Amino acid sequence: MSGQPAPPRTPVATGGADVDRRLPVVPAVRAQAWMELKLLVRSGESLIITLGIPIGVLVFFSVVDVLPTGGQRAVDFLVPGVLAISIAGTGLVAVGIQTAFERKYGALKRLGGTPLSRGGFLVAKGLAVAALLGVQAALVVALAAGLLDWRPDGGAVAAPLVVIVGAVAFTALGLLLAGSLRAEATLALTNAAFLVLLLISGVTFDAAALPDALAAVGQALPLGALGTALRTALAGEGLAVAPLATVAGWGLAAAALASRTFRWEP
Repeated sequence: MSGQPAPPRTPVATGGADVDRRLPVVPAVRAQAWMELKLLVRSGESLIITLGIPIGVLVFFSVVDVLPTGGQRAVDFLVPGVLAISIAGTGLVAVGIQTAFERKYGALKRLGGTPLSRGGFLVAKGLAVAALLGVQAALVVALAAGLLDWRPDGGAVAAPLVVIVGAVAFTALGLLLAGSLRAEATLALTNAAFLVLLLISGVTFDAAALPDALAAVGQALPLGALGTALRTALAGEGLAVAPLATVAGWGLAAAALASRTFRWEP
């Protein structure tokens, strides 16, 4: 699971003069997004959670067919689940932990002394998540198609929409924890939540293998609902409205709570 990152290198202003916030916004956001992306990928622990675990699950359990998959080929069942795992690992765990330690080390507070506004900072963080998820999705699809003989039955329009909704929801959850808890608590809770979600959400094995009550809980949680929505989309069956609404509901609730509880100061 992901561990404590190194202190962030968010640039700070020098001197006591007021910052001119009329400076171009787009270059500032672009530069910060690039830095956020580098912060996400420079940590070995972060790479394990965002790339190592999803790809390892996909390759190993597609080749070693030991998990219940509801009568589907293992790779057909696993690709949507692994995409969901990638989204959760990036938004909830990697972003949550990174932002929590940025707050602990005072990087978020020092943003008030830079030309980049706090809103611009959040946009930059979202762009970094989108870029990393694009790489993750490309790797998963390339490995599945090139090495494991996987072909989607559809989803060219529906699947990207589901990915976007999932990315927003899990990033909101990560920011909610990062902005309201101590960094060490965020580290522990995001890793623990990620592990529990993996076990009960039916993304790596058929949820029918679980007790009915536990399976129902798993499908009501954002990772289970996201996996179901992606599985429906890639099967060419369009949008699974109820699961997608569940994911969106989690995201909206997390965003609303974060807007009230997020603290920029350590």
